[in-house]
Amino acid sequence: MRIAFLVNAIETERPSYTTTSLALAALARGHEILYITPGDFILGPDDALMIRAAHLGDARPKKSETLLRALIAPEQQRALVNVEEVDVLFLRNDPSLDADTRPWAAHAGANFGRLAAERGTIVVNDPCGLALAQDKLYFQDFPAIVRPTTLISKDIEEIRAFIDDHSDGVIIKPLQGSGGKNVFRVGSSTESNLNQIIDAVGEVGYLIAQCYLPKASEGDTRLFLMNGRPLQRGDVYAAFRRVPAKGDVRSNIHARGTPKRAHVTKEMLAIAETLRPKLVEDGMFLVGLDIVGDKLLEINVFTPGGLQTIRELYDVDFCEDILESLENKIATRKTYQGALNNRILSTH
Repeated sequence: MRIAFLVNAIETERPSYTTTSLALAALARGHEILYITPGDFILGPDDALMIRAAHLGDARPKKSETLLRALIAPEQQRALVNVEEVDVLFLRNDPSLDADTRPWAAHAGANFGRLAAERGTIVVNDPCGLALAQDKLYFQDFPAIVRPTTLISKDIEEIRAFIDDHSDGVIIKPLQGSGGKNVFRVGSSTESNLNQIIDAVGEVGYLIAQCYLPKASEGDTRLFLMNGRPLQRGDVYAAFRRVPAKGDVRSNIHARGTPKRAHVTKEMLAIAETLRPKLVEDGMFLVGLDIVGDKLLEINVFTPGGLQTIRELYDVDFCEDILESLENKIATRKTYQGALNNRILSTH
């Protein structure tokens, strides 16, 4: 099997990233891996879709650092590959990282991924589904019962009124963004720096004001879903708690959040089951849910991360399960000889 991973930039990939773990797991199972970025697609005059990919040749590195060094080595030669010769295109780029400085790159994965799927490559997550999820408005497509009360606006008076309606305060964050950037807790509409917060967050677009959940002070739980269901091996779920640093409302690991073992509750599983029909319909193969109590805070459909953290906490490598699922999709595609569309294959 040949798997191409789409990332924002190969130079910024890290040993701790889930993409790196997936690539190593693929190599260990005897597969070939390629790395591409948003600028590496070529649609030729003959309608052939090509990718200019970083590859390893015959090398089979077993360590993250060795893999990433090999991909950016000066002698690294890019290979021009017809996408029809790629079995799986794994879209692992974060559009929000490119939205400001390279807006053309933000949609490249979904746009060219759709063309790749039309040519027989299995593309996960499904590019048409990802096109619906380019910002956090996608979150509002899910049942209100699983979501905190939310306002989306650029009107400061509307935001002030929303804050006044919630005695525990609200979280303000950008509609387009990830990784805990520009996330603030506001306790009162009379806070002296509210205007500055709204100006800073609203500079890049619409704002989300979301009622604050007191349980969030204890952290949230990242729960992985695969093919629409919780990723699980035996009694162990692919999940971990993210405890925020003292004085910080963000649980994100790169925002100094601390990973802990998670207790996956029946409420969390109920949220996952509520989301399952739409995630399956949208072809969302691998998804990360961020949950507090019985409410969903975020759905990460582009670059859900944390599998290495889970391996360290539980000594279980869920990358193996993900690669096995991709192998099964290839076998299913072959059996059905192209009769199944990409959305069905993505979550089969």
